[in-house]
Amino acid sequence: MDRKPISTASLLTEAFDATTRLVRGEIALARAEIEANLRSALTGVVLILLGLSVLFVALNVLSGAAVAALVAEGFTPGWAALIVAAGLIFCAGLLALVGRRSLSSANLLPRRTAENIRRDALTLKEAMTHDTCS
Repeated sequence: MDRKPISTASLLTEAFDATTRLVRGEIALARAEIEANLRSALTGVVLILLGLSVLFVALNVLSGAAVAALVAEGFTPGWAALIVAAGLIFCAGLLALVGRRSLSSANLLPRRTAENIRRDALTLKEAMTHDTCS
């Protein structure tokens, strides 16, 4: 087995090319992950808006009927309206919290890319340490 010695320039070129490919791959992964996270955020915004639309429609229909039902049960109209309003506010808050969870900054971070970069840096550090020790 006759092996030709590889020149330092050739090794440096290969290392540079590999590093370039690695960086480009990480950038592509980060871009894809951010795009997916933005789609998730858009879904969250749509859900919030949908929840608000349903709330406004339901507010008119249900509040009148609920107030009337409470008045028929013996509550004064003022107390009946207050009870109904409190229930609707609770429901609106719940919808907003669910939508807000989709928009949290933690959900928008490119976690896989960060983990890959950490592993690549660790591998590179180990390779440098191994080369230095040899």
